[in-house]
Amino acid sequence: MSLSISEKLKVELRGHTALLTIDNPGANTWDTESLPALKDLVEKLNGQKEVYALVLTGAGEKFFSAGADLKLFADGDSAAAGNMTKFFGEAFEALADFRGVSIAAINGFAMGGGLEVAMACDIRVAEEQAQMALPEAKVGLLPCAGGTQRLSWLVGEGWAKRMILCGERVSASTAERIGLVEEVVGTGQSLEKALALAERVGEQSPTSIAFCKRLIHSGRNTVLGTGLQGERDMFVELFATEDQREGVNAFLEKRKPVWKNC
Repeated sequence: MSLSISEKLKVELRGHTALLTIDNPGANTWDTESLPALKDLVEKLNGQKEVYALVLTGAGEKFFSAGADLKLFADGDSAAAGNMTKFFGEAFEALADFRGVSIAAINGFAMGGGLEVAMACDIRVAEEQAQMALPEAKVGLLPCAGGTQRLSWLVGEGWAKRMILCGERVSASTAERIGLVEEVVGTGQSLEKALALAERVGEQSPTSIAFCKRLIHSGRNTVLGTGLQGERDMFVELFATEDQREGVNAFLEKRKPVWKNC
């Protein structure tokens, strides 16, 4: 019996490593089924002492994950938006707090929530053709799953502002240069590299690793919680604006948005 409660999130145990694959064609988006499944799966893995590491990748060759399905936000329903922020927050925070070491094998586009789930991992390995962005403001939204908080910690405020406020998409090589990913590998090699890193985790005491990870996170976590809640609150606030509906629907209709700043 599979550990995953959703077919959109596949899991395979390989020794001391759990391999998770986001499998939601065609862009591996997150939704109200796969997000609770991720939270549930991480909680199960936390209870399995023989699992020391977790590797997350995307099915197919083009997308690691394109984030949320924007069709969910087309009607401007603030209640639905609040529900999604809850699912995103619970799932990605569970991943960030995973007892062992989590490694993202970024094998393609990582956009919006797709980049945010990678940033919730401890280590990121990207393939040379991968591209990363937090483009939510282009559609009248904002990163609500840790993007404004974790990106700043990883790359500094300047690059976080370039990516979020200027909508800049970065290549794998730029991501490595600014500290967004730890290593760039050739096309098709991210999973192999991530699994090799996971094997190295298994050579160390899992108890020591868990303690070290908690200490590394201790400084930032004192302030991160407030910021993460602020993201979710402000994301819902956007659904009272005309720009939110205009941005999402312009994207779905494949046209340029006409902003009203209200």
